Amino acid sequence: NPPAPQGSRRCSFLASLSLQVLGREGPFPLILLPQFGGYWIEGTNHELTSIPETESLPSPTSKVKLECNHMARIYRKHFLGKEHFNYYSLDTALGHLVFSLKYDVIGDQEHLRLLLRTKCRTYHDVIPISCLTEFPNIVQMAKLACEDVNVDRFYPVLYPKASRLIVTFDEHVLTNHFKFGVIYQKLGQTSEEELFGTTEESPAFAEFLGFLGQKVQLQDFKGFRGGLDVTHGQTGTESIYCTFRSKEIMFHVSTKLPYTEGDAQQLQRKRHIGNDIVAIVFQDENTPFVPDMIASNFLHAYIVVQAEKPCSESTLYKVSVTARDDVPFFGPPLPDPAVFRKGLEFQEFLLTKLINAEYACYKAEKFAKLEERTRAALLETLYEELHVNSQSMMGLGGDEDKLENGSGGSGGFFESFKRVIRSRSQSMDAMGLSSKKQNTVSTSHSGSFGHNNPDMAKTAGISLIVPGKSPTRKKSGPFSPRRSSAIGIENIQEVQEKRENPAGPQKTPDSGHVSQEPKSENSSNQSSPEMPTTKNKSVPPWPRHSASSAPQCTSHSKSAQAGLLGKPEGPAHQLHSQQ
Repeated sequence: NPPAPQGSRRCSFLASLSLQVLGREGPFPLILLPQFGGYWIEGTNHELTSIPETESLPSPTSKVKLECNHMARIYRKHFLGKEHFNYYSLDTALGHLVFSLKYDVIGDQEHLRLLLRTKCRTYHDVIPISCLTEFPNIVQMAKLACEDVNVDRFYPVLYPKASRLIVTFDEHVLTNHFKFGVIYQKLGQTSEEELFGTTEESPAFAEFLGFLGQKVQLQDFKGFRGGLDVTHGQTGTESIYCTFRSKEIMFHVSTKLPYTEGDAQQLQRKRHIGNDIVAIVFQDENTPFVPDMIASNFLHAYIVVQAEKPCSESTLYKVSVTARDDVPFFGPPLPDPAVFRKGLEFQEFLLTKLINAEYACYKAEKFAKLEERTRAALLETLYEELHVNSQSMMGLGGDEDKLENGSGGSGGFFESFKRVIRSRSQSMDAMGLSSKKQNTVSTSHSGSFGHNNPDMAKTAGISLIVPGKSPTRKKSGPFSPRRSSAIGIENIQEVQEKRENPAGPQKTPDSGHVSQEPKSENSSNQSSPEMPTTKNKSVPPWPRHSASSAPQCTSHSKSAQAGLLGKPEGPAHQLHSQQ
């Protein structure tokens, strides 16, 4: 004969359990694992006979720690508000990449802090610079964080609000709001219908709810509502709510959700508790709970609490925990025996266990796949936002992008800036404040400035060279021909450009082409020259330092610069920003 379906086997097992419970005396364990497996259990010893009444029970507050996704907080902790650089690229295998790097000094040693985001996970590494025999370029830095990276180059993020977008992406997995189910199991109840059909609350259950949190009226409730109706009263009139370590918790209590006459499944109750991920099962008498007693795609973990000597000064709570096999173990661990005295210590332990249980359930296969799809979609959106806004800042986006960014379709931020400067210089000419020579300020399309007018240089305070254009330049200026990058880790050799007619723009082969890949390698916080990229893994040898080289560094000591110079590179489009 073919095997019976899983559902019918579960029902026959529950029917057998019901006969056993009703047919013989206990004590029964708090939890019985399903006949066909699929769950693990923690906390099976609840014997107190060997412990004298005067002896205190094990304290649950020894290192009660909330678990969380520490990787999601790294950008805010180490990068946000500090000098760092953001890049993006597209990998054929890893998908969209967003890469952050930062020069760090830990103790008295220099490090590179790397943070690489892929569609599957985030990679974080801190590399001591002293361990690098040759200094890597941006692609090689990304390979240090994840060796599977296979791209030709990374592109700089130039959008001023990029850090806000990046930290929002990183922290999308964090929350300060939680909702948990609370199911009341009376003596002899061994089915889902019986659990959700209970309407009254025993004194022991009422005592436990008061210990768990505060009773709140749902009408016009201003805190976290956990999906409950606070306007029309369609999900009951009251519930249990608490705050814990800056987090808000709403409990879906089975006896406080609406009861529907004639509905055996009590869908009004199950649609809330069945969509929770973690639930408490409270037993005021000895009846075992079976994890698959409740059919739900979301419920993955249960914390079962059974009262001993309720409504007295010596109330005790026995605790067992069960979760699906693909849910990793979560702390804090239960003591042995797993029995607690009623009090603030047990409340802190229980709430911590609930929150950690939810975080652990997110790692189960079903939730992990959902999170991976969500993460991939959010990362693609972040990539597009960074790319479009960076292009628009350089005046390289399409007309729609420029209009959206408030530039009126006239070339983006840099073009608008150049128009303001040209207009200002013309006004100064009319007032007789400018030089008699007409070439004091270049009027080329590139918008670069001459160096013959010191007053003008002070007024402008910035020299611009726009990618895709060939500006007129002079050898002398605030920067020597050889200058360091903004993070002081690589020297770039600037090749002299041949001066052409300053009155007309000179197009490079890329100047008339707008692709999905920008042609400059500038940082998101301040501009840096184009970083060299290689298709092989070899790194160019370190150059010797000549007396003529004078690297400019914005935030590091001269000794740090001297140890972090890379090989000179070809001509790079630059943006010199006066701090």
